[in-house]
Amino acid sequence: MLAAVGAGAAGPGLAAKLTDLEQTRLEDPRPPDLPSDAQLEAAGAVVGEIEIETRNIFDERDSREDTPLYLLANRLHARTRRATIRAQLLFKSGEPYLGRRLAETERALRLQSYLYDARVVPVRYANGKVDVKVITKDVWTLSPGVSFGRAGGTNSSSFNLADSNFLGLGKAIQVERQTNVDRTSNIVSWNDPNVFGSHWTSALTYEQSTDGSQRSFQLGQPFYSFDAPWSAKASFLSYDRTVSRYSLGNIVDQFNDNQSTYDLGGGVSSGWIDGWTKRLLFGLRYDRNLFLPTPGTSLPARQLPPDRTLSYPYVGFDVVQDDYAKVVDQNQIGRTEDLYFGTEVKGQVGFASRAVGADRSAVMLAASATHGWQFTSIQQLFVASTFSSRVEDGRARNLILDSNAKYYLRWRDDWLLYAAVSGTVTNALDPDAQLLLGGDNGLRGYPLRYESGTSRALLTVEQRVFTDWYPFRLVRVGAAAFGDVGRTWGSGVIGNSDPGLLRDVGVGLRLGNTRSGLGNVLHVDVAVPLDRTANVRGVQFLVQTFQSF
Repeated sequence: MLAAVGAGAAGPGLAAKLTDLEQTRLEDPRPPDLPSDAQLEAAGAVVGEIEIETRNIFDERDSREDTPLYLLANRLHARTRRATIRAQLLFKSGEPYLGRRLAETERALRLQSYLYDARVVPVRYANGKVDVKVITKDVWTLSPGVSFGRAGGTNSSSFNLADSNFLGLGKAIQVERQTNVDRTSNIVSWNDPNVFGSHWTSALTYEQSTDGSQRSFQLGQPFYSFDAPWSAKASFLSYDRTVSRYSLGNIVDQFNDNQSTYDLGGGVSSGWIDGWTKRLLFGLRYDRNLFLPTPGTSLPARQLPPDRTLSYPYVGFDVVQDDYAKVVDQNQIGRTEDLYFGTEVKGQVGFASRAVGADRSAVMLAASATHGWQFTSIQQLFVASTFSSRVEDGRARNLILDSNAKYYLRWRDDWLLYAAVSGTVTNALDPDAQLLLGGDNGLRGYPLRYESGTSRALLTVEQRVFTDWYPFRLVRVGAAAFGDVGRTWGSGVIGNSDPGLLRDVGVGLRLGNTRSGLGNVLHVDVAVPLDRTANVRGVQFLVQTFQSF
């Protein structure tokens, strides 16, 4: 059921899955007599009228959804306002018509958690003007409820009242009490992706936990499109927390980390040129970590990580290619996905010194790269890599190099073979950091944070099965059979906790939530470790919510 399609057309698999978005002309919502984007652009067409249609959670025109319960949900739901959608459009009436901006707007709308899907298509062309229709479909965003999760033999839970589309304005507000293996937290947060209908964003978080507190604020205008000429940001984070260091899934010592971070930056861009956008970035960052003993623990002060203050101006670049394809049933169930097949390369260098408030001189380095390949209509490969380090006295410190590759093979319409390999190499890690591997980050048959070291590798092979089962028209059902193989190498800050190569196998149920913006895919897994030790259970049960299959 894979469909990789362009901006103006939809393949049969995509059409079959989007019945809740388009009731007519699913296979091609663009009128067949309309000129192509290239023809419209060559003719100098401009954008005419923009019609915005925001559809509710359940479609009253569909007899399967025209029921008292579903109609009540629609009435209780604050439908997304047209002004909210209009604030995110990357084109305006009277501007030159560019098909790529319609496609980019569609992708940007699909990123919003309060929307199930979006379509942006030209519908009429006359007198040099192209009328455009924007169609979106809402999901349920108000969440008064309780959630439960389990991974690596450890439970987590939350009690929350959240709305990611407050009053239909696209703003997110949350009040939550959350419990996990590290702490119990009371959280209040606010996020506004379009301040006063602009492309400015703001976010505010206050968190009070059993081991400290967090306060953060951010205001800025990101590079919201390939054509955005500039960006700006100002952020603040104050975080007081207990850091635990692990060996074989057990806490071996703890200390407090009081962190303060400030970042003021921006960037400029020449915009989209021949399918590429180049950006110059710059800013000033201040990052201080103070380490203190945790009350009730016996960690001597001499074993605490040394305090660290890094303050530095930085410059960087971002080169990104515009190359996407639409698919369904790959990382989601029954949702339109935008896969990135382009190339993006980022780099950044900063210079910390006592002249700007640092406690040392250092060169700060960071870089990342990603690329995707479409080998055939049924095979794709995506690779990504990130690097960060700082150079002090001619030596690399806290060096982290992380790379991964993801391969997809659709050997049947509803069966997808997925394989992923990842590796991480470190050097001279800061003593407050650990490189861990366990049930919470890919090795599903073992306790969380089980292995630690200075490098790690993980291989996952997963057979995904997509079905058309749509119980109560609320969730789409899939399944998976998987195997994980991984290990760490080297002695970390607390010594060697490397029991060698670990393997597991398992099966799982996948529930794709099509009516709620609270989490896209619920995983219910049973994993069996194949390399058991005395402190590893014979079966691990995991219940987790992810943004992907």
